[in-house]
Amino acid sequence: MDKVIIVMPAYNAEKTLEKTYRAIPERVADEVIVVDDDSRDKTAKVAKKLGLKTVLHKKNLGYGGNQKTCYREALKLKGTIIVMIHPDYQYDASLTTELVRPLVQKRFDIMLGSRIRTRSEALAGGMPLYKYLANRALSFIENTFLGLNLSEYHTGFRAFTREVLTTLPLDKFSNDFVFDQEILVSAVSLNYKIGETPVPVRYFKEASSINFSRSVDYGLGILLLMAKYLLHRFGLYKFSLFEKHG
Repeated sequence: MDKVIIVMPAYNAEKTLEKTYRAIPERVADEVIVVDDDSRDKTAKVAKKLGLKTVLHKKNLGYGGNQKTCYREALKLKGTIIVMIHPDYQYDASLTTELVRPLVQKRFDIMLGSRIRTRSEALAGGMPLYKYLANRALSFIENTFLGLNLSEYHTGFRAFTREVLTTLPLDKFSNDFVFDQEILVSAVSLNYKIGETPVPVRYFKEASSINFSRSVDYGLGILLLMAKYLLHRFGLYKFSLFEKHG
C-alpha cells in the first residue's frame, strides 16, 4: 500500500494556503506537510490552525532550499509517493489524484501538472504573455536537449516516487528556482520516466510569481544547466548533479 504525502513549500502564503488545502481530494493523502520559509505573514499560523504538520525555517533558504526540507520531511514519514503543490492556489489541487494514479500504477516515476494544454487556455487563465512565451521557448530547448516531448517543465504541481527522491542528489541542487529544473534533468539523466497531465491556469494577485529580472536569471540558469547536461552526457565533463546520491 502506497503512502501519499503532500508537501507545500510556503512563503507568504497566508491568503491562499487554506484554499489550496481545501481543494485537495479527501483521502488522497496520508499527510500534508507545510514548510514555512521564514514568511513575513501568518502562513505558519494558518497551517497550524488547519492541523497540518508545519516545519519552520529560522531563516529564508530560498525556493529550492524549501523543497529540500519538504522532501526530507516526507521521506522521514516513509512516504512512497510525494506530491509537491505550491500553496498559492495557482494550481488546481483537486487534480492531485490525477498525478498520483500513474505513479501508483508504476507507469511513471514523476508526474507533472502542465498548464500549457493550449495557448488560449494559458493566456485566458491570466498567464502573462512574456511568461507564456518564455515557458514555451525554454520547454522547447529542454525537450530538444533531453529528447522528450513534455508540454511544460516549469510547473509547481508535481509528484515523485520515493525511489526518485532517495536516488537523486538533492543536496547538490540549487536553493533557488532552478532547483525545479535540476531535479527533472537529473531524473532524465538517471533514466526515470516523466509523465504529465493538464491542469488549469490560475494567475491572480495573491498567486506567487517571480518578477521579470528573476525570470531572466531563471532562464539563464536553465540554459547553463542544459550546457552542463550535454557535457555530462557526452562524457566531456562529469557533474555530480546528474549522478546517483552517495
